[in-house]
Amino acid sequence: MLKIRTSIISAIMSITSLIAFGSWAFRLLENWTWAESFYFSVATLTTVGYGDIHPTTGETRVFTAFYILVGVGIVIAALTSIGGKFLAIQESQLSDNITRRVHRHEEKLVDNAKKLK
Repeated sequence: MLKIRTSIISAIMSITSLIAFGSWAFRLLENWTWAESFYFSVATLTTVGYGDIHPTTGETRVFTAFYILVGVGIVIAALTSIGGKFLAIQESQLSDNITRRVHRHEEKLVDNAKKLK
């Protein structure tokens, strides 16, 4: 369970770091407010791209292109990892439930067989 928790925390930290870095970079490059920079970073990494704010300089456009290429891949990998861990937990819990029910059913069968003797 610790391994799963560590993996989920690492994935969340990756996404958070990427958004923080993008927010800082857009604040620096475009002189946007922190809110605008954060908003643009999230909209870019989630591929929503509303278009209401956009890069205005060549250097910001180049940075954004690389930010998209690297960032979207990292976000997809992180979200896939988180989803996979949650599915693994659910699978483990389901397996445990099935095992317990099978054992209870087997015990009932054994008790019934003893009563018939």
